[in-house]
Amino acid sequence: MARNALRERHVVRRLFQLYAGLALYGASSALLVRSGLGLEPWNVLHQGLSQRTGLSMGVVLTAVGAAVLLLWIPLRQRPGLGTVSNVLVIGVAMDATLAVVPDAHTMAVRVALMASGIVLNGAATGLYIAARFGPGPRDGLMTGLHQRTGVSVRLVRTAIEITVVVTGFVLGGTVGVGTLLYAVAIGPLAQLFLRVFAVPAPVEGSTVVAGGTPRRAILRS
Repeated sequence: MARNALRERHVVRRLFQLYAGLALYGASSALLVRSGLGLEPWNVLHQGLSQRTGLSMGVVLTAVGAAVLLLWIPLRQRPGLGTVSNVLVIGVAMDATLAVVPDAHTMAVRVALMASGIVLNGAATGLYIAARFGPGPRDGLMTGLHQRTGVSVRLVRTAIEITVVVTGFVLGGTVGVGTLLYAVAIGPLAQLFLRVFAVPAPVEGSTVVAGGTPRRAILRS
């Protein structure tokens, strides 16, 4: 009975972290939008498509995530609960935040929104990756291309992000100092929060909980 209760608490914590992290990710991305100082690479594309189609950024993010998920089929990647939830939750959270947070009109507020968005994005990344329910669609695209082509993850990720930033910028997405700061800061921030939010795994046959921290994280931008 004690072991079953421990497992249930373990799963509940992981589920809470997954959905809290995804919701926070969408909210943090919205703060970067409102700052007007530059977006994460994929959101540069989402914003550009949003401006061209008239759809909200959240809807575009969800649609692009679903389209990327379809590319997993030839790449033989398997989605998890976190993968599907990523597609469904982040866009909703982003649109909800954009609906209540107004545009910033002073540089001090814009900088504060940018800094808050980057730090919260790192925390969100640590939360949902540490939950271990599967990668996001864009992460799976990256790892799938790596496995199928033999090209390093770093090179594949760089090529994908350059492509989406350039395409998004051409479509009207915002590239700026926030984009650069995000690229520099998100790795260290995510690693920090992965340690903070690491979910201890229950040890079979004992009520003792063993701690563990993921050593690496594939970050969705």
